[in-house]
Amino acid sequence: MQGSKTQELTTADGVSLRVSQERSIRRNKIKAFLLVAPLLIFLLVAFVLPIVDMLKRSVENPEVLTYLPTTTVALQEWNDDELPDETVFAALAVDLKAGAEARTIGKVASRLNYEKSGMRSLIMKSARKSKRFKEGPYKEQLLKADKRWGDVGVWKLIQRESSPYTFSYYLNAVDHKYADNGDIVAQPEHLQIYNSLFFRTIYMSIAITSLCLLLGYPIAYLLANLPLRQANLLMILVLLPFWTSLLVRTATWIAILQQQGVLNDLMVGAGILSDEDRIQMIYNQTGTLIAMTHILLPFMILPLYSVMKTISPSYVRAARSMGATPFTAFRRVYFPQTLPGIGAGSILVFILAIGYYITPALVGGQTGTFITNFIAYHMQTSLNWGLAAAIASILLIIVIGLYWLYNRLIGVDNVKLG
Repeated sequence: MQGSKTQELTTADGVSLRVSQERSIRRNKIKAFLLVAPLLIFLLVAFVLPIVDMLKRSVENPEVLTYLPTTTVALQEWNDDELPDETVFAALAVDLKAGAEARTIGKVASRLNYEKSGMRSLIMKSARKSKRFKEGPYKEQLLKADKRWGDVGVWKLIQRESSPYTFSYYLNAVDHKYADNGDIVAQPEHLQIYNSLFFRTIYMSIAITSLCLLLGYPIAYLLANLPLRQANLLMILVLLPFWTSLLVRTATWIAILQQQGVLNDLMVGAGILSDEDRIQMIYNQTGTLIAMTHILLPFMILPLYSVMKTISPSYVRAARSMGATPFTAFRRVYFPQTLPGIGAGSILVFILAIGYYITPALVGGQTGTFITNFIAYHMQTSLNWGLAAAIASILLIIVIGLYWLYNRLIGVDNVKLG
């Protein structure tokens, strides 16, 4: 009928069908969000927030600004070509006396000592003597308390670190090397990159990943192609390390690889080595490579096995029937289909290896430790959390960079777990 309007469809309770559908879709979205909300909260609390806090700590620098406030303000007008005037020395005397009374001066002393050795003793010594300072002039009294206050470099350091944010932790992480006890020492210009802990961590993680692939590929192939009963037995042997404590496995390798250990005893007994020529295979890079390869090998085998299990044997038989040799059939037909499993296993092993801490600490000695061991040192022993956060942030950036490179060369979309 001309001029009539199309009647809108409604539900049984008289609500518009379009409105009812929108409400239903909205309810389904809310239900779906509530189902994944616990996982999102877990990722936020256990992953995102710690990373944000780590990045924040790596640039935060509140100590000098908080505990030497008067000195910080006075140094803003200072020309760093010569020693500060009496005003700056007076401001420092006030801050030292206040910090000694409040017992907070140790915090700024430790912070400055991270940048320049001896600053803690200078600050603490001067703070103790500041209680006996007379009313001006303070410059002479501070120089009498410690002659190092006559060093322009000390004042430049205080002025530089008076900013609430700093990149000095990152500079210390990349411009210095570490002594055996974890302390920072000056890095000579001729020091080669091979001595860098970052480089050592990366190339040893790559070496561990390569060894796991070399050893895990044939095992995964056997698992995928053996009869079910034999494959199940082999799978139990592969999973057996998961049922044993990590510390027990590491301690076992110490007993096996040490100079008076099982492996050296076997080689001496077989006449391969003399008793005087025993090989040192522990507390060095060799011990770290062997122990970590054994620990991480299952993480390579399982992704490979899950992918290989999906490859039909008929592909290789078809290639053989067309005249291909066994090696050619493997190289041209079978191996390319296992690349997703290789990618998945390599990423998994590499990420686990680059962040490992316990095994390198126990079997690595001086040459087989990773950068993670020094992150732990600065968090637990030296309490230099800013430097620890900076090192961890650099390591995170390196991992992300390598992941990006892998994605560009191979493609994460090609990674499969079965």
